Amino acid sequence: MFGGLARRLFGSSNERLVKAMRPRVAAIQALEPEIQKLTDEQLRAKTSEFREQLAAGKSLDDLLVPAFATVREAARRVLGQRHFDVQMMGGITLHEGRIAEMKTGEGKTLVSTLAAYLNALAGKGVHVVTVNDYLAQRDSGWMGRIHGFLGLSVGVIVHGLDDDERREAYACDITYATNNELGFDYLRDNMKYDVRAMVQRGHAYAIIDEVDSILVDEARTPLIISGPVEDRSELYLQVDDLIPLLVAEDYEVDEKQRTTTLTEAGNEHIERMLEEAGLLKGDNLYDVENVTVVHHVTQALRAHKLFQKDKDYIVKGDEVVIIDEFTGRMMPGRRYSEGLHQALEAKERVKIQPENQTLASITFQNYFRMYEKLAGMTGTAMTEADELLDIYGLEVVEIPTNLPVARKDDDDEVYRTAGEKEKAIIELIRDCKERGQPILVGTTSIEKSEQLSEALKRAKIEHQVLNARYHEQEAHIVADAGVPGAVTIATNMAGRGTDIQLGGNLEMRLERELGDMEPGPERDAREAEIKADIAAKKKIALDAGGLFVVGTERHESRRIDNQLRGRSGRQGDPGRSHFFLSLQDDLMRIFGSERIDGMLQRLGIEEGEAIVHPWVNKALEKAQKKVEARNFDIRKNLLKYDNVMNDQRKAVFEQRLEFLQTDSIAQAIEEMRHDTIEDIVARHIPENAYPEQWDSQGLEDEVRDVLNLDLPVVQWAAEEGIADEEIRERLTKAADAAAAERAERFGPDITAQIEKAVLLQTLDHLWREHLATLDHLRQVVGLRGYAQRDPLNEYKSEAFELFQTMLTRLRETVTAQLMRVELVQSPPPLAGEDLPEMHAVHQDPQTGENELAFAEAVAAFESGAVGAAAAAAVDPNDSSTWTRTPRNADCPCGSGKKYKHCHGRLA
Repeated sequence: MFGGLARRLFGSSNERLVKAMRPRVAAIQALEPEIQKLTDEQLRAKTSEFREQLAAGKSLDDLLVPAFATVREAARRVLGQRHFDVQMMGGITLHEGRIAEMKTGEGKTLVSTLAAYLNALAGKGVHVVTVNDYLAQRDSGWMGRIHGFLGLSVGVIVHGLDDDERREAYACDITYATNNELGFDYLRDNMKYDVRAMVQRGHAYAIIDEVDSILVDEARTPLIISGPVEDRSELYLQVDDLIPLLVAEDYEVDEKQRTTTLTEAGNEHIERMLEEAGLLKGDNLYDVENVTVVHHVTQALRAHKLFQKDKDYIVKGDEVVIIDEFTGRMMPGRRYSEGLHQALEAKERVKIQPENQTLASITFQNYFRMYEKLAGMTGTAMTEADELLDIYGLEVVEIPTNLPVARKDDDDEVYRTAGEKEKAIIELIRDCKERGQPILVGTTSIEKSEQLSEALKRAKIEHQVLNARYHEQEAHIVADAGVPGAVTIATNMAGRGTDIQLGGNLEMRLERELGDMEPGPERDAREAEIKADIAAKKKIALDAGGLFVVGTERHESRRIDNQLRGRSGRQGDPGRSHFFLSLQDDLMRIFGSERIDGMLQRLGIEEGEAIVHPWVNKALEKAQKKVEARNFDIRKNLLKYDNVMNDQRKAVFEQRLEFLQTDSIAQAIEEMRHDTIEDIVARHIPENAYPEQWDSQGLEDEVRDVLNLDLPVVQWAAEEGIADEEIRERLTKAADAAAAERAERFGPDITAQIEKAVLLQTLDHLWREHLATLDHLRQVVGLRGYAQRDPLNEYKSEAFELFQTMLTRLRETVTAQLMRVELVQSPPPLAGEDLPEMHAVHQDPQTGENELAFAEAVAAFESGAVGAAAAAAVDPNDSSTWTRTPRNADCPCGSGKKYKHCHGRLA
């Protein structure tokens, strides 16, 4: 009660933040007439002037007003776009290290230029982070014109660049890149053998576009650099053959938690089958030597019982292709981790690709928390505000819209069955089409979008389907989604950042219809016709009520629903949104629709009738909040475990960088040698033990094995009154003398080179082994909970012991190698060391993303370099095969035009 009273008197915290920004926005406004009088050269000179003021002691905050006014004027001159006052507020929010929530169509891309320019003046580099390569390239080329006009350098990091190109891009004042490329470059830099080979130059300030997508959705999937291991496809197939033989009593499926487990009966059943198949070692499935078999059984069970074809993945050619649960897009090149993708390949009987071993790993939470200052922007962050503040310390500020939102959001309609719901949706679509109102229908999966499409075909309603199967046509379908009477079915809106313009998208129509026309009067006349046509169609769409967004069911995340709603009502346009639900929907079913169904039947709800009430919306929101809270717990739990590894990762990477930056690491090598001797002596001569209790022979053997020295340790131990300190000193003296003699023979330069090479290669090898061990520990440590022990504490203590063991092994291995090394020929420079074969993947039990392989597959597809088989599939003499031609490849007809401008043009 008191909270509500305080809000009425003083405004909410968000309102107070917005109010506090108004004086600075007014100051920027007041400077505008003065800035407008400047010539282009004078405006450009402002950048040097600001940098001089920074060098003289002014802060970035002091320069905010004149710098923002300068960017506003530059944008007006270069792009013909002037920042609105609310966009200035967004810029201030980003500069202050907060998240700006701005509705769809409010111009977030333009907002980023303000904070990026101001922070780039400090010369430390600004990273603008996007969700995909296309947006990174688009924004760097589009918004980069403003920065270039003002004298700042702009770089872009996309998939496929070499190290020199990446280094050059990171050296720019402002660098556009995807979250995956940034994380991948960070991990790769920490595997390099020369500081000069590194590409990144620090983490000063980052602006994250679609911040909730990157810091929340993608945060469930740690970025992993992996390399291939031996092929085990036969074992996957053998285990897969057994899963269909299990009966319902053998396993339990938890849809909420996305887990499958074998029951006691199931364990016995699978054990018998494995034994008959000759796959079991010993008597028990859970014996230590059967760990790999258990892992294969678990993943095969998940593949069969949790993952559905055409919903979670589709089979295309000889591949299992993942469907993104958030966008509904196909993700060629991405693979589920931990053998799950191989299990799906075995299930579908397609070629099984080899598994990978982790070489380096980091979560996006820990990567982005390295930045000195972090900011973000999105259309939907308020629902995740607690998580963003808790994990990243980022406050969400809701920025007012430039024009009031005119969209009407109706209460949800709940039907008893999916059939009744479908009829209601089709009736609404028919009504909108007749009235000339464009309608966007959002579904949660490909399967459901195709079911609805079939129903619309039966009803003879013309429509377009936008989902993973038709990803190539996405831009064209979206371009026409605002045309009067257009019906577009989209799977989760098939990605974000798409702008549906009422009447149609002018830019896309010009490209599609005038792409090949030469400039001249004829083209100008045709362009004027298209503009007039779009203006007329826009009026019809506006008069019909703007874009009507229909949701066919609720997503488990409110943000996805809000993203769908946000497509309608941009920049003050009218619009409407309406969600249709049934008690057979996944969300309703999981959260106890049986009780509701029973109640509705008792109330006498007839077929075709729906419940519409604000209370229903509130109940659904509570259910969604529960799912969101569970997902937050998953991410928070992932972070707790990764924090343990992160401390170790930071220690290893910092130490590694120190070794790289030091010309000679002789002192570190000497300390390792002395510590190794300490460890060897301690193992064979226990503290306070009598000489007769010493393992003298064992010590002599280990000195020979590790230090490569043939010393009479047994005789020393037999001497009267000798102590362990004296034996340690003799060993140290002998080892130091042998090392010094070897260094003298090789010369100081070659010795330093060999020492650094041996140390770094051994450290990298042991770190990879350590990561694999921690991965296995993570998978089994949860079982400690059954013994009333906290799995996280168990993981922390065991991970620490494993880390200590790794450091001991590092000292001993490096010492042993250096005490044996002989020079046959001069070693090559360390900088020339090849990194192991690697690619980046996202590891997650639910979604297992692989953004970078996806980018590689798309790049190959777009360039036409899709392999000989694909090339052969396009026959220049058979026009029926031309549809397989990549859109940017030359048309097979021989016209010399690109396929998309010739026979691949969309009607």
